[in-house]
Amino acid sequence: CRSCWDLSSGINAEYGGEAVGTKIDACADVLMTVFRVCASDSRTSIEYSKRWGLMTIINLLFKCYFKTNKLHLCKPLIKAIDNNNKDIKDEYTIADRVTYNYFVGVKFMFDNEFKAAERCLTFAFENCLQSSMSNKRKILTYLIPVKISLGFMPKVTVLKKYDLCEFENVVTAVRNGNIKLLNQTIEEHAPFFIRAGIYLILEKLKVITLRNLFKKIYLITSSFQMDVTNFKLALNWQGLEDVDLDETECILANMINDGFIKGYLSEAHKKMVVSKVTAFPALTDFL
Repeated sequence: CRSCWDLSSGINAEYGGEAVGTKIDACADVLMTVFRVCASDSRTSIEYSKRWGLMTIINLLFKCYFKTNKLHLCKPLIKAIDNNNKDIKDEYTIADRVTYNYFVGVKFMFDNEFKAAERCLTFAFENCLQSSMSNKRKILTYLIPVKISLGFMPKVTVLKKYDLCEFENVVTAVRNGNIKLLNQTIEEHAPFFIRAGIYLILEKLKVITLRNLFKKIYLITSSFQMDVTNFKLALNWQGLEDVDLDETECILANMINDGFIKGYLSEAHKKMVVSKVTAFPALTDFL
């Protein structure tokens, strides 16, 4: 099975283009045949069961589907492990489990299931060999935006250790509510973020950055009733000069609706009234 993948990867490297999808799809078809054999072996005693090879085959299928951008085909593979192999899920080799959790974590990230993504990617990172710096760096490329999306900011020392300084200003911008810096950083390092497949995930961090900006206004004013004009001026100051009062209200309404802010808008008085208990809930409470 690994030879099958190696052959298709070799064709990919040598020819590229249409040959990539065709040969990798053929590889996936062969692997799927083996997968069905392993998955259906439920009557053999566990020590001799073909199910022990299931995670290895699934990891190879993940590689095929990620390469050809067919991530929707990963779902039944994940279900095969979670539902049908619970008894031996934690008994597979650590290498297979690290690879499996890496792919599943990335899949969860693309599906905006950030808590599940964090769980899987954290397992992969913590159990990856310390000597495999390139693999740990690859895992962190996805784990970092997931952590930030949940409100946890990585340390600068970690970014420097794994040569991921592209995220340094992203962390600073999100933490400080600096939407201008975030836009500049995303634009500056766009080739890296696009290549890694996380550009759109970073775009979604703009909402969290605005949430942190608005939270600063709330802390400065020390009031549960705030003029919408204050938020408009803050957005204009951050480089969003074209944002008017109506658009500011729209942004606030969407953030209230999505759970970033607990409160409501008073259209008559042009104010936002927030909860006296938890005006800005922790991101982990609703994401």
